[in-house]
Amino acid sequence: MAPSLSVVVVDDQAPFRLAARAVLGRSKGFELVGEAENGVEAISLVSELRPDLVLMDINMPQMGGIEATRRIVADYADTFVILCSTYDVSDLPPDAATSGARAYVNKERLDAKTLRRLWDDRDSDGSSSFTALS
Repeated sequence: MAPSLSVVVVDDQAPFRLAARAVLGRSKGFELVGEAENGVEAISLVSELRPDLVLMDINMPQMGGIEATRRIVADYADTFVILCSTYDVSDLPPDAATSGARAYVNKERLDAKTLRRLWDDRDSDGSSSFTALS
């Protein structure tokens, strides 16, 4: 059996962290290894834990998810970051697609199937293009 993929969830809202935990619990092959409430904590946690995947909120206090993603990907290029928020794709901040995140998922659409599909398709086209699902 392949080892589980390590996941860090970053969101300032406890209800979303709880929901993400539930999704990960139903997602075969994914293991929650840490949680952070803002971008500053996320950078520290990623440095310490070196997760395979980060589920990153966009709007948070101290440091938002776009800037945190930019810094994480600059230091840990193999870390796969999925931005999560309540934005419709057409309303995403312009720098979301250039932050280094590989995907965006509306929080309401985050489920085990979507998570698995994004992970499995991450290198399918040979590029690091940004996939946005609302």
